[in-house]
Amino acid sequence: MDQRHALLRARDQLGEWLGIDPKSVKLHSTTAKGELDLAAKTKWGRVVVEYKGSCARASVLSGAEHLRRVAAGHDVPVFAAPYLSPMARELCEKAGVSWMDLSGNARIVAPGLRIVIEGKPNAFPSRGRPATVFAPRSARVARHLLLAPARGWKQLELAKGTGLDDGSVSRIVRRLVEDRLLVRDDDNTLRVPDPSKLLDAWAADYDFTRHTIRAGHITATSGQALLERIVKSLDGRAPYAATGLAAAWLYTKFASFRLATVFLAEPIEDDLLKELGFRDEPRGANTWLVTPKDAGVFDGSTVVEGVRCVHPVQAYLDLLGQPERAKEAAAELRSRRLTWKAA
Repeated sequence: MDQRHALLRARDQLGEWLGIDPKSVKLHSTTAKGELDLAAKTKWGRVVVEYKGSCARASVLSGAEHLRRVAAGHDVPVFAAPYLSPMARELCEKAGVSWMDLSGNARIVAPGLRIVIEGKPNAFPSRGRPATVFAPRSARVARHLLLAPARGWKQLELAKGTGLDDGSVSRIVRRLVEDRLLVRDDDNTLRVPDPSKLLDAWAADYDFTRHTIRAGHITATSGQALLERIVKSLDGRAPYAATGLAAAWLYTKFASFRLATVFLAEPIEDDLLKELGFRDEPRGANTWLVTPKDAGVFDGSTVVEGVRCVHPVQAYLDLLGQPERAKEAAAELRSRRLTWKAA
């Protein structure tokens, strides 16, 4: 279902539930703070709706954030999608926004107003796992954009730069534009209006455990000594890039680390593991040798003090799924190396 037909369906549902003429509900209402997909004046205040074609975590968080920014204090903000899963509904409620879906479910609550409809089945089922623009391979587009967020891009350039086919890039770009994470100029140039917002949306959907992680132990006196030993053995023999705490330390010198995490283009050979003195030991591991779900993690990698590291964007994402002082290191890395401004 295209965006216009979806909004018309949402308009009719909203009119019926609120007991007002659906035609009085405005489509694409523009305010001083931005655009709203639907807006209806009611005795309970103005009900405003942000519609997304997906209930993926990134879409829900992006939609809720837009509603908080654009809606006035007396408005009733509502997130809408074709169907909202229980997890998506919970995200809406935690974000402080009401929700509705085109399948007929809703929870719209405000002073004097309470519409709760549940139990309607998904009227728009899709085969397989719901698509997300931040799936490991699809995320190449977001990564490519964030490597040079200040410039404009043509869709063909993104396809060439990411190695994805034109059709895939077109679908990903369309979703990013719908989520207001990407804008298209009149000449079809694509720009990132707010790089931090794009990174936040990606981080909300990123799961480090999608990669294949081999956890083990290598004897070393410190995290730095451990990293040096790993790099000395891998250099020229196995394509790699340090990430997580090790990369953050090299980029910022913030906090010492114990755990060294390294992406490997291919699973490491047994003879090299033996040379490293690596032994499989998930509990108490100080080394994570990671085979990535997609090779895009290496895009933008660079050598820092003799160690190849993933781009700060990738290191930041990976830190969010690591132990020790990883969250503090992520904040430091972001404040010093990912200092973007919204357009």
